[in-house]
Amino acid sequence: MNPPNPLIQLEVALGARTYPIYIGDGALDDASLWQGIRGRVLLVTNTTVGPLYAARLQSTLQRAGVVVETLELPDGEAHKDWVTLNQIFDHLLSRKFDRRTTLVALGGGVVGDMVGFAAAAYQRGIDFVQVPTTLLAQVDSSVGGKTAINHPLGKNMIGAFYQPRRVIIDTATLSTLPEREYLAGLAEVVKYGIALDRSFFDWLDDNLDALLARNTTAVAFAIQRSCEIKARVVAADERETAAEGGRALLNFGHTFGHAIEAALGFGVWLHGEAVGQGMLLATRYSARVGALDAASASRVQRLLARARLTQPLPAEATPELLLDHMGRDKKNEGGAIRLILLRGLGDAVVDGTHRADDILAFLRDA
Repeated sequence: MNPPNPLIQLEVALGARTYPIYIGDGALDDASLWQGIRGRVLLVTNTTVGPLYAARLQSTLQRAGVVVETLELPDGEAHKDWVTLNQIFDHLLSRKFDRRTTLVALGGGVVGDMVGFAAAAYQRGIDFVQVPTTLLAQVDSSVGGKTAINHPLGKNMIGAFYQPRRVIIDTATLSTLPEREYLAGLAEVVKYGIALDRSFFDWLDDNLDALLARNTTAVAFAIQRSCEIKARVVAADERETAAEGGRALLNFGHTFGHAIEAALGFGVWLHGEAVGQGMLLATRYSARVGALDAASASRVQRLLARARLTQPLPAEATPELLLDHMGRDKKNEGGAIRLILLRGLGDAVVDGTHRADDILAFLRDA
């Protein structure tokens, strides 16, 4: 058995709103990480994660001197909607939680996104803490303050930028994560190397087998490096307004991926599964338009295949339907579809110069 990894502390540097990220095996049991939490706490989780970890986290909070209640939501992307979000508001209001309340999100990206949005809206803004239990949430959605729910016509279209007070990542929670969910999370890890960090891409290429085997040392490093990259990007471009790409580059594979999710119906494919296929499409399109050399494109495609992140698209995800959903993407401006393309390994760029007809022709050939 490998010894527990030491607690790692990073930060997302946002001036007065700077907050820490704690990463470690056993972080869920560390009462010291909850110092300074205000008021009553509502711990929000789901019906899958709650039975595994809610009582344990509640005990930790109580040892930290926090008064805490727990709310379980239904699990799955299909429940990332107004109806489920309103369950949080119903509980807060019926139990008379005030502005000094802190919400705690215990679960994956769906729980984290909804709890963050609820915190942004409840009484015009209350504190919240992210405690992600899936690989995808640990390396991506828990960091950076993007909160949202889905609409039938688009993913994450209704939400707010709202930063947590802290992020607490217990790497041991991955031991209960199903293989399909783990691989979906690996998509976001791989994304950082492909789009933003050539040295991390090379490390992933060399250590992918260890990650697939869930080697604790390799997984801890992958989480740390992913969070470091995202924290750096978010600190430089919190609200995705940089003219040269900035935070938008974190969406490599997501324009195609979100379209796949919406076309199939949210929850049919996991977010990471759709992003994996989206990265494959974005890489092939980058090569098709001459932005990426063939050798680099082949390396990316081999890595995605080895990570088991590509699969054939179902027939119902027609090129026309995918293009229709891509036309609603949040990155679009002035009616143009903005793609995140590659011009090298670890070197992504925002490109809004390609016509819808060209993208449609590519999708028909893909």
